[in-house]
Amino acid sequence: MRRSSLIVLLFIFALIAGGCVSSNQQTNTGAARKKKGPNEPISIGFSMDTLKEERWQRDKDLVEKHAKEVGAQLSVQVANGDDNLQIKQAENLLTQGVDVLIVAPHNGEVAASIVEAAHRQGVPVISYDRLIKNSDVDLYISHQVVKMGEMQAKYLLDHVNKKPANFVIVGGSPTDNNALLLHQGQMNVLKPAIDRGDVKIVTDQYAKEWQASAALNIVENALTQANNQVDAVVASNDGTARGAVQALEGQNLAGKVLVSGQDADLASLKLIVEGKQTMTIYKPIQPLAYGAVDAAVKLARGEKVDTTETIDNGFKKVPAILLEPIAVDRNNLVSTVVKDGYHTLEEICANLPPEKCPK
Repeated sequence: MRRSSLIVLLFIFALIAGGCVSSNQQTNTGAARKKKGPNEPISIGFSMDTLKEERWQRDKDLVEKHAKEVGAQLSVQVANGDDNLQIKQAENLLTQGVDVLIVAPHNGEVAASIVEAAHRQGVPVISYDRLIKNSDVDLYISHQVVKMGEMQAKYLLDHVNKKPANFVIVGGSPTDNNALLLHQGQMNVLKPAIDRGDVKIVTDQYAKEWQASAALNIVENALTQANNQVDAVVASNDGTARGAVQALEGQNLAGKVLVSGQDADLASLKLIVEGKQTMTIYKPIQPLAYGAVDAAVKLARGEKVDTTETIDNGFKKVPAILLEPIAVDRNNLVSTVVKDGYHTLEEICANLPPEKCPK
């Protein structure tokens, strides 16, 4: 009797062990990972939050260009800042039978459901530029976001000529994890200065949906609160920077108050040349877009993607490819943004007096 019971137990353990080995070939949600052969065509779905900012159109164009170069089929869906629409569009891409999803999420928390839906069909997911939180996302590719926040704050801190200096912090969308990471980096630099008494924070607020109009209101209110005694505005991207500049222009303070930015938008580069915006963070988009497509092809074929870092998204440490950003002001604009062909000097200096254009 004992022997027969032992045999049954061993059989059960064998079944459990076999199930564990099998599950290693599946995603956490259970579906077997699809793998394309070396000569099979690959279909990539690109789910985008928005094309509102100039830079996102550039991302779309470059992803499309490189997908064509590597022979991959690409379908792009743009959600226009609508979480429910982005989820539906991602489900549509999965229904079309894409082999891998690249997702630039509107809301990093809500987009976790996209990862779950994709994994139920064995489709890997790349989190593009913005981290998808609390999910089993396969790869994160972005720039060094915390470092960008540090660069913004350090540049302004190094160039402000007053102590204590009054700073205004304008964050991005609170639903965008990148806005939170930028703020973390900004405070990494500013908190010691605050503790030393070198900096006073007039206000620290997030701008809904990265809207310039929201930034305009934040800075207008801060100027009223501080009786126009503001020395620097840490604006988290170029759209919010332009909102800040508009508020400063209303009080004849444009060019007198330091303003940071991010994305090297053409409109903000013009403001930098004019002296109204102080600096921006230039993030070369081609390595990001091309890297995402190359990684998508490897994941679709079941190949390893080389990464050097991981990012904790609340569920796991996500393998990450993080690219280097560059601080750009009037002095190095030509040797960075123009040299890379991101914008031409003619574009930047159009309709500006020739003497204002950097050489």
